[in-house]
Amino acid sequence: MPRMDLSAARQAKKDEFYTQLGDIAKELKYYKPYFKDKVVFCNSDDPYESNFFKYFALNFNAFGLKKLIATCYNGSPIAGDELPLLFEATEEEPKKIAYKVEITEVADYNGDGAINLADVQYLIQNDKNVLSLLKGNGDFRSQECIELLKEADIVVTNPPFSLFREYLSLLDKYNKQFLVIGNTNALTYKETFRMFQQDKIRTGYTNFNVGMFFQVPDDWEKYHHLENGKKMARVSTSCWFTNLPVSKHNEELILYKHYTSEEYPKYDNYDAINVNTYTDIPCDYDGVMGVPITFLDKYNPEQFEIIDINPHFFALVEQGMPKPKQLSLNSVGQKDPYARILIRKKQTIANNEREKE
Repeated sequence: MPRMDLSAARQAKKDEFYTQLGDIAKELKYYKPYFKDKVVFCNSDDPYESNFFKYFALNFNAFGLKKLIATCYNGSPIAGDELPLLFEATEEEPKKIAYKVEITEVADYNGDGAINLADVQYLIQNDKNVLSLLKGNGDFRSQECIELLKEADIVVTNPPFSLFREYLSLLDKYNKQFLVIGNTNALTYKETFRMFQQDKIRTGYTNFNVGMFFQVPDDWEKYHHLENGKKMARVSTSCWFTNLPVSKHNEELILYKHYTSEEYPKYDNYDAINVNTYTDIPCDYDGVMGVPITFLDKYNPEQFEIIDINPHFFALVEQGMPKPKQLSLNSVGQKDPYARILIRKKQTIANNEREKE
């Protein structure tokens, strides 16, 4: 079974991974209270294909949204000069355009006695105020999309993997709440890591190590299975990132193991001990510890302080110092092949401050 990698996709500029409706519903159910009376912006989402748009259209009233906005890059299928058949495929040769959809209310527009996607489709096809063409190509970095971003309260989408750094930096610049899908390797990006240090980002509720299945284009050769005639690929290196509250990051890790120099060797080139898994963090060690990046999925900023990250050591580089090599455990015949987050217990920090007094 071929393995899909978001890093490889990013390098190859293959950004067409379409999130399944079930995965969106599985994560979004935890955040319902934070969406009431909010403007939601899906700024990488063609409503013709996006399950993010469909999810919020279906749950517009249940979430108590004020407005739903979606913009797409110029790849939307349009049959002739007609409006898009939003939830149906078309066999016509599509034109490539960029447009936005803005919805401020969802009701029984088609009079069939139910409120569902058919009403949203009816609304878009019959109300000129709902759908409009964009002047540019719909790139989330374009000025007209940035103006919509300024209006929004919360951004929810699966942004282009190849542009994740830029995307996250834009959300941070405009101080927006967000819930987005990204590569787990983004945990070690300088921009993302700094946001973790500042408690401006955290992982979501969906299991960090499970991965997700995405629909991929028909011309992709690598995929796992067909589902309703669509190619599906499992991406193991995928997770949710958000700055909305996530309860698991308020829970303290229960530390039960005790420190021994044999089990927790010190690095040769940094004053810290190596901890192989976050569950092995010792309860009685006061110094700096190197833990796997998966620690960030359990990180409680009230319990731990994030000091730095190896092998990057961004702070040292910014101070003009040479970029250090990987953390080394040569004294015990090992080398750390993975990135390590350097952390320290905050209780230790507080105790040290009291002792100084």
